[in-house]
Amino acid sequence: MVSTTQLEKSNVFSLLLKFSGPAIAGMLVVSVYNLVDRFYIGRSVGMLGMAGITVGYPLMMVKGAIALLLGIGGGAVVSILLGEKKRDEAERVMGTAVMMMIISSLALTIISLLFLRPLMKLFGASDTVLPYAMDYMRVIVCGNLFHFIGFGLTYYIRAEGNPRTAMFATIIGAVMNIILDPIFIYIFEMGVAGAALATIISQAITAVWVLLYYKRGKSFLKLRPNYLRVEIPFAKRIVSTGAASFLKQIAQSLIMIIFNNSLLYYGGDVAVSAMGVIFSVASLLNQPIYGISQGAQPIIGYNFGAQLYGRVKKALFMAIALATAYMTFAYIVIMFFPRAVLGFFTTEAELIAVGTEGIRIYMLFLPIIGFQIIGASYFQTVGRAKHAVFQNLTRQVLFLIPALLILPRFLQLKGVWAAQAVADGLSVLVTGYFVWREVRQLDRKEAELLARHEL
Repeated sequence: MVSTTQLEKSNVFSLLLKFSGPAIAGMLVVSVYNLVDRFYIGRSVGMLGMAGITVGYPLMMVKGAIALLLGIGGGAVVSILLGEKKRDEAERVMGTAVMMMIISSLALTIISLLFLRPLMKLFGASDTVLPYAMDYMRVIVCGNLFHFIGFGLTYYIRAEGNPRTAMFATIIGAVMNIILDPIFIYIFEMGVAGAALATIISQAITAVWVLLYYKRGKSFLKLRPNYLRVEIPFAKRIVSTGAASFLKQIAQSLIMIIFNNSLLYYGGDVAVSAMGVIFSVASLLNQPIYGISQGAQPIIGYNFGAQLYGRVKKALFMAIALATAYMTFAYIVIMFFPRAVLGFFTTEAELIAVGTEGIRIYMLFLPIIGFQIIGASYFQTVGRAKHAVFQNLTRQVLFLIPALLILPRFLQLKGVWAAQAVADGLSVLVTGYFVWREVRQLDRKEAELLARHEL
């Protein structure tokens, strides 16, 4: 466990690596839940099964949005409170978040089951794909509570300075998913429903692991029964801080609905299936960036609360540098070896051909996306919710939705793929401006503190 003294005084780069390493591993493991399903379904059920999962993405994103709202939002608040030496308040924030996770997950499960068929049709399921989407999502939504608790609480474990435990929690679930997927898909011949069942069992194991961590009493923060209630002031702070991540995911859900329907119109089920593969690859590539962002969060949040602005800037710049270097490497792999990447998920020649063109256009500006993600998450970490929300929405709503509605009219299927690249490029310019302005403000605060100390 990293102590508060280390957060204040240890080498920033060493701390970033110490926090980001486990966070990256944990985020990659989160992607494994989806990738494993797509690997087995793509190679066993085929293109229609892959398309069925793809049309279920928007609903899964809504689930992820709420988990991020309560996980990242509360985790960021806890980091700042620990920096301010307010441990009891941090525990009350965590208790509030857990109750919100329970209530919201159960409500979402009931609503999803009641309206699943019309939702899948709305999300772009053709008549041939609808049965696969229903079989998969009917099971997945039943695991909402496990996902919220297991995934959401890892942010609090990381915020208190124990990133390895958070990493192990997700790794255990992912390993079980890898083991159970072929059993349910091949041995029990359950198809897409088997993949979904393997996923929710794995999520349940992660949730149990996280709860045992707190029950054993080894955690710095305690999950106290008398704090398991929704305290409105803390709930408001969690929601306002996590709003950026929540709205980003909700926006992505809306985007996927538009994507799926546009792909179905311009390219048919094969294009929808190709999008499922491309989105899985993009998600896998983005996870290390989110891991770096999460690794930087407790360092930035604590030092911001402690008014150590020089260390805040160092952590921000180092996180941006790591993210950019990684994304540049990933870009080279994607552009030179797209067929090899797509071939991991499917052997169908038509799907690989459509996906190869799509992935090269879709990820055209990949090297600079790391900067945008880290820059936007910085404002969320320091409690600047409005700035974070705006920057995330510029990429996912203000730029991407118009691009999706306009470009396909002139470029057909290529226009659908190109919309994301256009939004990526424009959003980086916006984030760059806000980061530049924030750094200047940190410089001023640092100079003012130095002047007061000299007096």
